[in-house]
Amino acid sequence: MTHGSAARSLRADDDVLAGLRAPRKHLPSRLLYEGAGVELFEHVAQLEAYYPARAELALLHQHAGTIAHHVGAEARVIEPGGCDSVRSRLLLSALERPSSYVSIASAPGPLHRAANLLRAALPKPEVQAVTAESTRGFDLPVPQHEWRRTLVVLPASRIGNLEPDEARTFLKLLGDAAGSDRLLLLGADGTRDPKLLHGAYDDERGVNAAHAKHVLAHLNATRGATFDLDEFEHRAVWNDAASRMEMHLVSLRRQSVHIDDTTVTFAECESIVTAHSYKHTPVAMQAILASAGWRPRHVFTATHVPYRLWLCEPLTWGR
Repeated sequence: MTHGSAARSLRADDDVLAGLRAPRKHLPSRLLYEGAGVELFEHVAQLEAYYPARAELALLHQHAGTIAHHVGAEARVIEPGGCDSVRSRLLLSALERPSSYVSIASAPGPLHRAANLLRAALPKPEVQAVTAESTRGFDLPVPQHEWRRTLVVLPASRIGNLEPDEARTFLKLLGDAAGSDRLLLLGADGTRDPKLLHGAYDDERGVNAAHAKHVLAHLNATRGATFDLDEFEHRAVWNDAASRMEMHLVSLRRQSVHIDDTTVTFAECESIVTAHSYKHTPVAMQAILASAGWRPRHVFTATHVPYRLWLCEPLTWGR
């Protein structure tokens, strides 16, 4: 059996400086999950108002058996962004004799902690951890055991944070890495209620704000930037036309920030977009999947919000 490689990159240039130099300043959403970002997002996911995490876990509890039936025995599981050992353990426990589990994340601490928790809880399958930003390319390790099929698991926060073109490229990359006999389990949120969305992405306790400002702190630590976190305010804005939540860090005054050999000037009230969270309708999600070579086999929808788990197969399956 051959082993897939996904050594391609969505962006080869310096996307940080390119974003800060753009007319509408923005930073790559991957920075939210680098450094301490994974731990900070865990606090966001525990908020009562943050419904996506609870909806996804509830759907897995309810439909794990059906998913396992479709996947079959002795599967290899690949999970980009796999730092949630609770979700991963639930899915792996439902599968029939899974062969191996590959978790891919850019933050080595949370990645290896989650992998160790899975190894302690589940003697089988073989658990492998890969430190990489999956959207920028990765190589899959060679497992000890053969597998019959590959299941790629992608949490909702991953696909929602990508621009539609980036999502298509990433889903195609994952398909190429997984091989011909593959399935995809994708979480995607379709909520468009502004009140519900603002509660989830701009909480009164400032947990979302701390997660967003981590991006600036991370650039200070890794790129020698001079962002003053107290001079930026987190705001979440619903863009109905684009069907997305937009996360902004707004400059509270006119100021200049240095990063590498570049000076970036901010006007008062000028913002940096730290992330978009797309809320894809079923039609939009199917179009993205089809353009990346996938088609739905089964769609599971949450009871109280339009959050969905999409179990997908290759577009050319059975042809």
